Amino acid sequence: MATSFSSTTPLRSIFQNLPIVPKALLSAHSSFTIKRSSTYVTLKLSGSGRHSLSKGLLTLHTRKGFVRAATIEEIEAEKASIENDVKSRMERTLDNVKTNFSSIRTGRATPSMLDKIEVEYYGSPVSLKTIAQISTPDASSLLVSPYDKSSLKAIEKAIVNSDVGMTPNNDGEVIRLSIPQLTSDRRKELTKIVSKQVEEGKVALRNIRRDALKAYEKLEKDKKLSEDNVKDLSSDLQKLTDDYIKKVDALYKQKEKELLTV
Repeated sequence: MATSFSSTTPLRSIFQNLPIVPKALLSAHSSFTIKRSSTYVTLKLSGSGRHSLSKGLLTLHTRKGFVRAATIEEIEAEKASIENDVKSRMERTLDNVKTNFSSIRTGRATPSMLDKIEVEYYGSPVSLKTIAQISTPDASSLLVSPYDKSSLKAIEKAIVNSDVGMTPNNDGEVIRLSIPQLTSDRRKELTKIVSKQVEEGKVALRNIRRDALKAYEKLEKDKKLSEDNVKDLSSDLQKLTDDYIKKVDALYKQKEKELLTV
């Protein structure tokens, strides 16, 4: 089984904590010495020869063969993989929250209001923004100009069946949408929807943190990380999670302000 160590681990602890060393080697010897150089560490046991640690790779020679420990580079690569996965997933979660917010109208016309609309185009559902240009002639209207005029009716149908709450006006060339003013009750209702989306985003971030913790705990179980390593990594992970939660809260405050501004 692979065994780990770090640059800060006391040398005696490195050897004493290896799974087979205490019983197979150290317990059989009343004394041993450890020598360090820039590239290797040598463990010398009375009457047992040498056991060297070279460039971070530990090989213990015994009568039964040898044990190969994980290199520092291998352990660092596994840690980096977990960290990169966490950051990537948290960024996607943040982007998803932004997308959900942008689809909720605030009384001012923005093309992103139609981001979630999919149109049945030649038998396949496609995003509206990929088959039409969406612009804002003024603060209270949207203009949908399809690249293919034959798709007008399909676009109109998709808008009617969506939850954007706007009635399309199809003149055979383009589709115009007027943004109705939000009532006070509707603004409060939308604020609750946004609040729910925020909580879902936070739950997703915490789930990502949980998955990473499990991955770190597995490395500890495999003897690739020490308990202290895992505690430090868990602390860093919590800070990262808190940072992303703050970003979600900032998005919420901005959206709430937009919704409640008449």
